[in-house]
Amino acid sequence: MYSRQILSYLFVILATVVGILSLLVSAKLVKELSQEERQKMEIWAMAAESISRDVPDADLSLVLSILQGNRSIPVILHDEQSGRLESHNIKLPDEDTAVFLRDKMKQFASRHEPVRLTELGQTLYFDDSYTLRQLQFYPYVLLFVIALFIGLAFFALNRSQRAEQNSVWVGLSKETAHQLGTPISSLIAWTEYLKLKEVDVALLAEIEKDTARLQMIAERFSKIGSTADMHSADIREVVRRSLSYLEKRLSDKIVFSLLFPAEPVLVSINEPLFVWVIENLTKNAADAMKGEGTITFRLTEKNDRVLFDVADTGKGVPRSKQKEIFTPGYTTKERGWGLGLTLVKRIVEVNHKGKIFVLKSELDKGTTFRIVLRSFR
Repeated sequence: MYSRQILSYLFVILATVVGILSLLVSAKLVKELSQEERQKMEIWAMAAESISRDVPDADLSLVLSILQGNRSIPVILHDEQSGRLESHNIKLPDEDTAVFLRDKMKQFASRHEPVRLTELGQTLYFDDSYTLRQLQFYPYVLLFVIALFIGLAFFALNRSQRAEQNSVWVGLSKETAHQLGTPISSLIAWTEYLKLKEVDVALLAEIEKDTARLQMIAERFSKIGSTADMHSADIREVVRRSLSYLEKRLSDKIVFSLLFPAEPVLVSINEPLFVWVIENLTKNAADAMKGEGTITFRLTEKNDRVLFDVADTGKGVPRSKQKEIFTPGYTTKERGWGLGLTLVKRIVEVNHKGKIFVLKSELDKGTTFRIVLRSFR
C-alpha cells in the first residue's frame, strides 16, 4: 500500500513538473512569436513609407497591396487625415462596418502598441494571429488533460485500495466466523450435558445466553461481504432489544434515554448487522463517558428518511478527527484495534445503503452520531 502511495505522489509530482515546463515553454514561444509578428508589422510600415517617398501620390491601396502577404494577422489601417479605415484578415459585419472597425481598433490598441506610419499620416493597428491565440490557449488545455489524468489515476487507485480492503474484510470475517463455529458447537454440547447433571438453572440460563450471543456474533461475521437479507422492522423495537442485552453488561451509572415516536418507525434492515451497529455506538459512547453519563437515542422521520441519532455526554471528538474516526486503525483506547466504527460505517453504507456521520461534537460535552436510513413506506 505504501509503494502505491509513493507511486501516486511521484505521478503527481511528475505531472506538476510537466505542467509547469509546458507553461514556461509556451510562454517563451508566445513571447517570441508576438515579437516576430510586431516586427512584421514594423517592416510593412517601413516598406509603405519607403514607397511613399518614391511615389508622392501613394494611397491606401498601395499600402494594402504590401500587406497582402499577411495571411493570419488581423490589421486595421487608419488614415488620420481622411479618417478612412481599411482592414485585412478581419470578418466584417454586413452593416456599421466603420463602428465595428473603430471598436476593434480600441481592442487592438489595448493589446499591442500601434505602428505609426509618420510620413503617410497613418496608423497600423494589429492583433495576435490565429496561430498565436491557439498557442496561448494550448497550456490550459494541457493542464486540464494532466489534471484529468491525475484525477483518473487517483480514482483508479482509490477503487483498487477499496477493493483490496473489502477482500481483507471479507476474508477476515469469514475466517473468524469459521473459527468460532467449532467452540460454539462444543459449548452447546457441554450446556446440554450440564442440564443432565442438575446444575443450577440460573447459571445454565446465563451460559445459554452467552452461547446464543456467540452464535449471533459468528452470524454477523459470516454476513460481511455477502448480500444482506433485508426485511422490514420497527427500528424502535430493534434498539430496545439491543439495549436490553447491553444495559446488564455496562456500568449501572449509565442512563439510556429513548426519544422515540409513538407510532412504529419502519425501515428495511438486516437486524443482526444493525444490532451490531447499535452495540458499537453504545459501547463507544460508554467508553467516551468513562462509564458514567447519559446516552440518548433519538428517532425522527423526515420525508422518506429515518434519522437515528446516538448522543453521549462524553469527552467529545475534535473537529479535525471527526472524519478520521471511521478509518481502520484509528482508536483512542490503549488496547483497541480501531475497527469498531469502520465496521459500523461499512454496515450502514454498504449493507443498508445509508449514511453515518458525526452530527455534532463539543469537547467535554459529548458527541452525536447520526445514521440516515431510507424509510420503509
